[in-house]
Amino acid sequence: VQLQASGGGLVQTGGSLRLSCAASGPPFSRYVMGWFRQAPGKEREFVAATNLGGGSTYFADSVKGRFTISRDKVKNTMYLQMSGLKPEDTAVYYCATSRLGLIASEVRREGNYDYWGQGTEVTVSS
Repeated sequence: VQLQASGGGLVQTGGSLRLSCAASGPPFSRYVMGWFRQAPGKEREFVAATNLGGGSTYFADSVKGRFTISRDKVKNTMYLQMSGLKPEDTAVYYCATSRLGLIASEVRREGNYDYWGQGTEVTVSS
């Protein structure tokens, strides 16, 4: 399974970006797909996740109402639409996928994800 994240860049406060995560490999390995981020000097943290059908979505409180997550099953791609960006959103964003279904309390734990992309950097200037 390979994940390729893209779409990062430099944006001003209040701006928007859309991150993409292109996945390859068997569908069973992409049951839950999620985004995590790691800011300089901080631990990696959960951002958002969605299940295989896209019917269930989960967000960190810090991004709720500003970020949306979606997936295109035909293109095997997951998206993170980020709006109202703040300097504290500056981080390297990683996409990940699990082979198994996860319940709500599990999607936020990076240890439950089996495959990771290489990360794409987002910088929000003040």
